Amino acid sequence: MSAPLTVGVTGASGFLGGALCDALAARGDAVRRFVRGRAPEPGEIAGEPAGGGREPAARRWTPAWKRELMASRVRSTATLAHAIAACRRPPRVLLSGSAVGWYGDRGDEPLDEASPPGHGFLAELAQSWEEAAEPAAEAGVRVAHPRAGLVLARGRGVLGALEPAFKLGVGGPLAGGHAFWSWIAVGDYVQALLLAIADERLRGAFNAVSPTTVRQGEFARALGRALHRPAAIPAPSFALRLLLGRERADEMLLASQRVRPAVLLAAGFRFAEPDLEPFLVRTYA
Repeated sequence: MSAPLTVGVTGASGFLGGALCDALAARGDAVRRFVRGRAPEPGEIAGEPAGGGREPAARRWTPAWKRELMASRVRSTATLAHAIAACRRPPRVLLSGSAVGWYGDRGDEPLDEASPPGHGFLAELAQSWEEAAEPAAEAGVRVAHPRAGLVLARGRGVLGALEPAFKLGVGGPLAGGHAFWSWIAVGDYVQALLLAIADERLRGAFNAVSPTTVRQGEFARALGRALHRPAAIPAPSFALRLLLGRERADEMLLASQRVRPAVLLAAGFRFAEPDLEPFLVRTYA
């Protein structure tokens, strides 16, 4: 058994950060949570250099809100990376979050870590977010960027947003359901992060997604079956654009990203939940 690690976690109070902290603590590692807005407790660190609590789905994408989103990730990550680079004894590895939005809307094109970047606000955000960690890499720290797909857990994230409509029987495909959605079970996402902490081969970007991408319509039908509800009421693209704004709807709900986790598979990572419908059935059993 390897010796316990000391791991600092930003965004520790959030969905993904909290899941990672729980997994680290369960295996005996010392977790140092970055906190903001209150005095730190024992084992915590004052300040939240790489978070900020801004989520792309939170509100309409006005120019001011997009600047806030960019600052919450890029400027804060750059601050953290510069601080790490200046350390006399820097950490062995920095995991700096990213997302499959890096690839933009790519239709049916198969994508992996060797694919070029895409276009659009979310693609530019993810690209700038990854670049912001470069000072740490230049200082010799191993930097890895988990490009997360839709991280699935009951009542959280995208499932938490979809559950109410589906439970009422009014869920269904979005804009015909043709877009590819890249997803990953939260347990697999956390295990991928743990692998990236330990495995020196994981350097640079890696796709934190299941090996079985699904179209959005298939996702809707699988969720409906898991909840024992119909999933036949479509949401047309024009309605989504009216509700959310064109840019936000097109990039967050209607964009198609058929992403493969080539780096994780090459590293021997074994997915506990590689297939969507069995995972959803177990989740809602």
